[in-house]
Amino acid sequence: MEIIGSTFDDSVFSEARERLCASLSSYNAKLCEAEWFCESAALDTDDPLEKQKVFKFRGDLAFRQGNYQRALDAYSSCLQWIADNNLTIRRDVLEGMARCCTRLGRREQALEAAELLSKEASNTCHLTSLLLLKVSIYQHFGSVRPQMSCLQQLCSLLPFNPWHWLSLGQMCLQLLDSDPNTERASEAEADQKGAAERAEDRVWLRACICFVRTRLLLRLLRQQQSSFVAQRSEKALQVTEEALQRLNPKETTLQALTEVMSEDLIPEKMREDYQDGESLTCVCLQSFNERWWKSVLLAAVLQTDGPRVKS
Repeated sequence: MEIIGSTFDDSVFSEARERLCASLSSYNAKLCEAEWFCESAALDTDDPLEKQKVFKFRGDLAFRQGNYQRALDAYSSCLQWIADNNLTIRRDVLEGMARCCTRLGRREQALEAAELLSKEASNTCHLTSLLLLKVSIYQHFGSVRPQMSCLQQLCSLLPFNPWHWLSLGQMCLQLLDSDPNTERASEAEADQKGAAERAEDRVWLRACICFVRTRLLLRLLRQQQSSFVAQRSEKALQVTEEALQRLNPKETTLQALTEVMSEDLIPEKMREDYQDGESLTCVCLQSFNERWWKSVLLAAVLQTDGPRVKS
C-alpha cells in the first residue's frame, strides 16, 4: 500500500529545472571598475540605496588606509541615507564611526556612537560586539576601570570563552603592577591605608580567579583543536601559567579556586545555547559579582594568603 503523497510526478521536477535554467540564462552580472565609488559620478543618482553604498564603501576604504577623518565624514554621510529598517548597515556604520573617533582621540564622540548601538542591541551577538567595541575604546584612552567593567560583562555573557577571562586577568595584573605608593602618598589616616591594602588583596585574588578559569577552559578546548588554533591556545596557556607563577598563590588556595571555577564546566551545559533574548537583561556587573566574585571569594577566603606577586 502506498502512503498518500509519497509518490511524485517526475514532470514536476523537470519543469522546475527548465524554468530555473531559463531565468539564469537571462542574468547579466554587473561589472564595476576598481574603487568605482570614489568617482564623483558615483553620486549622480537619486537612489538612496546607491548613495548609501557609495558612502559606506568610501568610509571602509578610508579607514583601511588610515585616513580616519575622511572615513568619519563618509560614515556620517552614509548614516543619512540608511533606511530605518536596515539595522545591520546602521550598526556597522555606527561602529565604524566609533572606531574613527577613537583613533582621532575623540573619546566622548566614540562613546556616544557606542551608546546609540547599545539601544539597538537585541541579541547575544549585538551585545558581544558592543562590549568589545567599548573595551577597545577604553583601552585606547587608558581607562582601566571601565574596561574591566566591560570585560566582566563579557565573561558573564559568555562564561565559557577563555579569551575574555584571560583579558580580565591581565587587567587585574595591570592594577597590581601600578605603583600603590603614589595613591597612598596623600592618605593621612591609617585606616585608609588599610583599606587600600585590602583592595589590593581583592584584586590579587580576582586575578587568580581569572587565570585559573582561563587555564581550565583552555585545557578543555585544547582537546578539540588543531593547527594554528591549537598553537594560539598553547601560547595563551603559557601566558596563563606564567601569570599564576607571578601571583604565587598557596597550593591550597589554587586547589580551592580550581574546584569552584570548574563546577559549571559540564559538556552538556557548555553546548547549551541559552544566552539570548531575555537573558541579556541579566548581563550586568551585579550579576557577575554575585555569580563569580562573591561565590569564589567566600569559598577561598579562609585559604588565601594575600598578594604575593613576584617581580
